Amino acid sequence: MRIRRLSESTVNRIAAGEVVERPASAVKELVENAMDAGAGRVDVVVEGGGRRLIRVADDGFGMSPGELELAVERHATSKLPDDDLDDIKSFGFRGEALPSIGAVARLEITSRAKDAGDAWAIRVDGGNRRAIEPAAINQGTRVEVRDLFYATPARLKFLKTEQAEYQAIADVIRRLALAHPDVGFTLSGEGRGGLRFPSETALDPEDARRSRIAAVLGRDFADNALTIDAEREGLHLTGFASLPTYARATSTQQFLFVNGRPVKDKLLNGAVRGAYADFLARDRHPAVVLFLTIDGRHVDVNVHPAKAEVRFRDPGLVRGLIVGALRHALGAAGHRASTTVADAALGSFRPAGAPSLPLARPAGAWSTAPAPYRPTLSERTAAYAFQAPMDATPGVAAVPSAATEDQGLDLPLGVPRGQLHLTYIVAETRNGLILVDQHAAHERLVYERMKKAIAAEGGVKRQVLLIPEVVDLDGDGAARVAERAADLEALGLVVEPFGQGAVVVREVPVLLGKVDVPGLIRDLSDEIAEMGDGFALKERLADVCGTLACHSAVRAGRRLTFPEMDALLREMEATPHSGQCNHGRPTYVELNLPDIERLFGRR
Repeated sequence: MRIRRLSESTVNRIAAGEVVERPASAVKELVENAMDAGAGRVDVVVEGGGRRLIRVADDGFGMSPGELELAVERHATSKLPDDDLDDIKSFGFRGEALPSIGAVARLEITSRAKDAGDAWAIRVDGGNRRAIEPAAINQGTRVEVRDLFYATPARLKFLKTEQAEYQAIADVIRRLALAHPDVGFTLSGEGRGGLRFPSETALDPEDARRSRIAAVLGRDFADNALTIDAEREGLHLTGFASLPTYARATSTQQFLFVNGRPVKDKLLNGAVRGAYADFLARDRHPAVVLFLTIDGRHVDVNVHPAKAEVRFRDPGLVRGLIVGALRHALGAAGHRASTTVADAALGSFRPAGAPSLPLARPAGAWSTAPAPYRPTLSERTAAYAFQAPMDATPGVAAVPSAATEDQGLDLPLGVPRGQLHLTYIVAETRNGLILVDQHAAHERLVYERMKKAIAAEGGVKRQVLLIPEVVDLDGDGAARVAERAADLEALGLVVEPFGQGAVVVREVPVLLGKVDVPGLIRDLSDEIAEMGDGFALKERLADVCGTLACHSAVRAGRRLTFPEMDALLREMEATPHSGQCNHGRPTYVELNLPDIERLFGRR
């Protein structure tokens, strides 16, 4: 077959397949065009999930008749004034969106340039362009897309339900609204309530961003978000990240922006996941809104037709900045847990069908930004005074003096008052009560001490067992553990092969104290099997340390003395990340007195 040129209609439809994957893709392109045109307000109306109608109206600069005709031609754009592809400052620049949409739908663009007396309109139906004609509109541009993909009906088979397509459009609007609080956005149609985000121009930039984030993600996120502000080698990262105990089952509440452009990038998502690796189980995800500002010459936004992905000149620098900044903020949060933990606890007290009670919110819900990030060893490690084994004989401590008790009430986790079901510590504070899961809390403390010991110059201290423990394992378990003996020794656990299907344990970490060695080795064997043959100690350190910590932690069902309970609370206050266990679950619940009084109708 001879080489030939494709027809313009075919070329446009191919481009449409790359740029317009679904109705949400068309909405994204049209709204970004509106913002590039200086719009202060963008109104979006959709019907049929965007298949029947997409209407995007803005109050931007508008277009003259000549510009309107060029707008529907391929590779015609106003966004590259000097043809410099290395420094892109606008959203779009390819000049493919409008002709691509016109190739597969019925497209009508009506526009009136700023200070112009007349408005003009142009139509493109399935790639057939009609003559420009007079129209009526105020300043700005209105784009209507009807019967999307009618010219390529095979594409309709790949669309989801109308509701799913509408939700995808709503997600596009939310992402753009987060990045641009100075622009007002509305989304309506489908008989739903829609979205409405008024312009925040009356506020200073920082307050405007906070107000917009609260409007998009809700008050709960605002109450449980840590401020991120870090800079390194010309890169600036700002935004907000949730406490680990505010985690979600999916990553849908992760919003990442590069120079104001919403992106879904594997590198950035991986950096967020890595920063929270110490705090969340694998099936839980943090909520984040992060804005990365970078020299346009150090990032390529042209690697994906829909501009959803980017490529960095120095990806390691970007990843390091994100991971370091998030870990720094999480460390600065100390033992703080999310307010939603208390809300859920109060909800469990309410009878079925009872109205929800408003939760008392702490003053100054938005946390103060930590000092600029400086990656040092001391930021990643801390001193922990609490010892892992607690072998004191159960007893009742003397009642503290009034002065001591009064001071204790002002401590973040208060004064211990007792133990429920040999599992939970009850403490009283000046403004309410604290309920602590003793096993989960101690597991986090041991884990943090182990990380510190590994980072220390001398490594993890070991103690020799008087009688080495022989552990029988099923299947290939013994071989798996023996193969990782060198890695485990770095953690203070010395194991050797012992015949067929068994290993012998000769030394254990001192900080574990009295530990169930057979149970520990069996769990480690399962952990190693799940990791696979390719894992290295440094890559999966959190998993192995978490297993060790879990086996050495104070168990549920263990009776604690009042001094032991007090020691646990004080160490939690001094330990970063102690508000959640190694799996992201809360280690304590705080109930404020006003919330408790509401339960009994006192407020």
